[in-house]
Amino acid sequence: MTLRFLSGFAAVTLAVAGLAAPAAMAKPMSGAGAVKMIDTDNDGTVDLKEVQAVASATFDRLEKDSDGTLDRKELKGRLSAAGLKQADPDNDGTIDKKEYLAAVAERFKAADPDNDGTLDAKELNSKAGKALLALIK
Repeated sequence: MTLRFLSGFAAVTLAVAGLAAPAAMAKPMSGAGAVKMIDTDNDGTVDLKEVQAVASATFDRLEKDSDGTLDRKELKGRLSAAGLKQADPDNDGTIDKKEYLAAVAERFKAADPDNDGTLDAKELNSKAGKALLALIK
């Protein structure tokens, strides 16, 4: 169990630093595993600030051409065509970091049915929670 946690923690740490191999991040993440990796204040839940810190690092890692935006190719399936259109209010076919973080916030809110401002493992295992995790993996 400890080895699995350390391996998962190392994968997220490397991902945040932009060093993880894509295959390592392609593994499905459980809600409990996500909480362990994202929960910097160790309260057993994740809040929007913690999620957006990881999402910001994910955006930076995905943004390969240094134009300040993510296009469909750079997003690597994290958003469907409809999701990209919804996250792209200026309709330029790309999303900048502000738009990406807004999409993350929207998915966070959808995954928080009790509106307490935090997500636990059960909420992250829901369909909405998994959609959120897809953006930050």
